[in-house]
Amino acid sequence: MLYYSGSTRHLGNVDHGDTVTDFLPMERERGITIQSAAASFNWPRLEDLKPGSESKTINLIDTPGHQDFQYEVLRCMPVLDGAVCVMDSVKGVEAHTERVWAAAQQFKIPRIIFVNKLDREGASFRKSVRDIASRLKAWPLVCQIPWWVGDDFVGVIDIIKRVGYKWTSGGGRKTFNTEALTSALDSENPSLIGEIDIAREQLIERLCEVDDEIAMAFAEQGADLSEEVIKQSIRRAISDGNGSVAPVFAGASLRNIGVEPLLDGVVEYLPSPEERPPVEVKTSQGTRKVEEVIAQETAKLKQKNANIAVASVFKVISDPHRGMLSFVRVYHGTLQRNGTMWNSTQRITEKPLVMMQVLANKHHDIPHLNVGAIGALAGLKHARTGDTLVISPEKGTDTLMKSMQIRPAVIPPAVTFISIEPFSKTNEDALEKVLKDASREDPSLRWIKDEKAGHYILSGMGLLHLEVAIDNLKRHKIDALFGTIQVDYKECLTSQMPPEHYLIDRPVAGKPGKTSCTATVQPVEAEDQVAEDSWKDRAARLGYSDLETSELLYRSSVERDGNVINVYIVHPMSDPKQFDIDTICTNLQNGAFSALYRGPRKGYPLHGCNIDIVLDCQKDFFGLASPGHYQQTGYHAVRNALKKAEERDMVALLEPVMKVDIVCPESVTAQVRHDLASRHGGHVLETEDVSEGAPGEGEINIEEVYAPPDPYESVSSLREDKKGALRLLKLKARVPLKDMLSYDQHLRSMTEGRHSIQMELDTFERVTSNREKLL
Repeated sequence: MLYYSGSTRHLGNVDHGDTVTDFLPMERERGITIQSAAASFNWPRLEDLKPGSESKTINLIDTPGHQDFQYEVLRCMPVLDGAVCVMDSVKGVEAHTERVWAAAQQFKIPRIIFVNKLDREGASFRKSVRDIASRLKAWPLVCQIPWWVGDDFVGVIDIIKRVGYKWTSGGGRKTFNTEALTSALDSENPSLIGEIDIAREQLIERLCEVDDEIAMAFAEQGADLSEEVIKQSIRRAISDGNGSVAPVFAGASLRNIGVEPLLDGVVEYLPSPEERPPVEVKTSQGTRKVEEVIAQETAKLKQKNANIAVASVFKVISDPHRGMLSFVRVYHGTLQRNGTMWNSTQRITEKPLVMMQVLANKHHDIPHLNVGAIGALAGLKHARTGDTLVISPEKGTDTLMKSMQIRPAVIPPAVTFISIEPFSKTNEDALEKVLKDASREDPSLRWIKDEKAGHYILSGMGLLHLEVAIDNLKRHKIDALFGTIQVDYKECLTSQMPPEHYLIDRPVAGKPGKTSCTATVQPVEAEDQVAEDSWKDRAARLGYSDLETSELLYRSSVERDGNVINVYIVHPMSDPKQFDIDTICTNLQNGAFSALYRGPRKGYPLHGCNIDIVLDCQKDFFGLASPGHYQQTGYHAVRNALKKAEERDMVALLEPVMKVDIVCPESVTAQVRHDLASRHGGHVLETEDVSEGAPGEGEINIEEVYAPPDPYESVSSLREDKKGALRLLKLKARVPLKDMLSYDQHLRSMTEGRHSIQMELDTFERVTSNREKLL
């Protein structure tokens, strides 16, 4: 895409390790995407523009596919206005394809599908199209059919325009109009001539079922509809992002076949930022649309035409030349380079030094970013992935905009960890800096310092996730002793603890102050509170049943790593200068989360805790206190409650249990099933034939789905010999992660390497006494 748009002068190749967006050394070594990368370019090229038309700016974000980097995908997904799902035509819809598709479904993102690698042995466009219907539950709108000459894939045929595109070995493209295409196919593959009309007819027929406008046009004009009518209908059909239908394109990116028509499809079918629904933001008064909040707050300002900008930091990376870069998407207003920005997530003010448009690892300085634009800011000292930045007049930051957050980051709990012991004080300082930068880039990487043991503990989402993090540390020449990657167990409460009150009356960080609070700790399962509880319900639960509405303020609720922290302010002060509720709530929550990092039993993090923190101003407020005082108060109140829970034997251990999908030859399926159940404490839930459609709700009748035939269907026996004639089965199981860390290597010997394995966290389960002895 970058090459054809003129943004780069060479064609990158994953196998050769010289791609533009996969520019990290480890990405090039392994041939995978590890971190998301952003690039901007224009399409169509200026020389290809039709009279009266203009080129569109495409902001491309290349995201990882591996499950360990799912957080990267989930952070980038809400930023997108549209998505291209790249699919392997040899393997069909894979497990990670289904996961990414489900994430796009969650955020209602319009998408198109590119069936790739049609030049490979065993590639099947027909099977891929049917997989889209059976596994993704989306009706495939076949917009192109592969151009086969014998058994070779040479190009694609656009059935909407009735033109063909044929590529040479050097990457050049030749376009065939309808007449020239008919002539070429007549000598090379006559069966495709009739297939074009069948495919076009099937496409229009399906569009008539989902789009009323083209149905009316069909009733008036018949099947000979114009190219523009069909394209507008496809754009309307996918605009709501519900994924019920999906345009399908064909190609082979290694040979550069189909990339330019795919870019045309991106411009023609995917929506612009102005066409997407308004983004919703979380405020201290609930969730609302960003335009509503800004309109309400602007009415209170004296400067009626003041620039108010809102942007989301969807990625932070460390650049060797520019330092930490914060990638942002602008949702409202114009983000100025020299503007002071309020970070509403961390409640601090920051100012960027440079604003850039980024082409993967190349940068171009710019003065501002408009709505819908994606760019990078250098010089932000604290911004993390998932933060929200706001530019407004000074008074504006004292309003509701001060608490406005765009889709606050939901960080999944860690499942693996490794201990790191630096060899010297110099190495320790360097290690801590690298760890801080790494957790800013990827908040799903967590680290703490074990003061007693004198080492650091780094936690992540899986084996590969931590291997990449360790490789990054070693590239920074950190001289330390690295332990082995282990499963990150959790601790949990088994029953509710009595309220724990804590008072602090001493200097913190050199600042005097006095404050106190009460914390009640209980398992999440025992908590029946809902967000719509009335103030009377909340008051009764906290022991304040006689209070008036104005005397009880339910201010903040935050969820992190499976724990929920609720902060209640009772008898709140009326003077906001003396009593900053947002700051108090944030620091009480931070103190509570700090207390949950190390459990009282074996030092594992707490999971599944519901904590109510109450600050009663009549007995807990003694005048102004520093943020550190509130953080220490929250920490010690929760910590003391957890210690008492351990004394009463109310703390249990949890272990991560994974959903596992193993695809292997039928001949070894029974052996793998028995191995999972007997040696690894797993439960095989079902066995599925990969070659057949997955049954379930929303199933599409595959017999009704149009998919053009593959050229070798009439000589299937010859083709089966080339493909190996393997029948593959998929085992779906639930297995403790401890038994799956190195299972891929064990499977390799059982299947002779003819397998694939995908894992994702299912839940945390109580560790039985027998298994606990093995820890």
